[in-house]
Amino acid sequence: MESAEIRRRWLSFFEERGHTVVPSASLIADDPTLLLVPAGMVPFKPYFLGEVKPPFSRASSVQKCVRTPTSKRSARPPATARSSRCAATSPSATTSRKAPSSSPGSC
Repeated sequence: MESAEIRRRWLSFFEERGHTVVPSASLIADDPTLLLVPAGMVPFKPYFLGEVKPPFSRASSVQKCVRTPTSKRSARPPATARSSRCAATSPSATTSRKAPSSSPGSC
């Protein structure tokens, strides 16, 4: 099975259960604290923080994101960034949540 088929099945599964399929956002984050999108939940951050009312009650997406090595590993080759996709769902996007202490989420 190819990755495109896995993504299609993931989104279909949740869409059949009432989730709104949200397209992948840009890799360049619309967030002054981030340069690039490192996690699948970044596009949902304004909803979780209660800054914006979501246009859906449940959502599912497969978000493009960029992963970089941790600082412990960056000295060892290969210390390169990689592109990946994170699958994410939000069962209650209308519920405002307390901001996490570090990152908005990860895959």
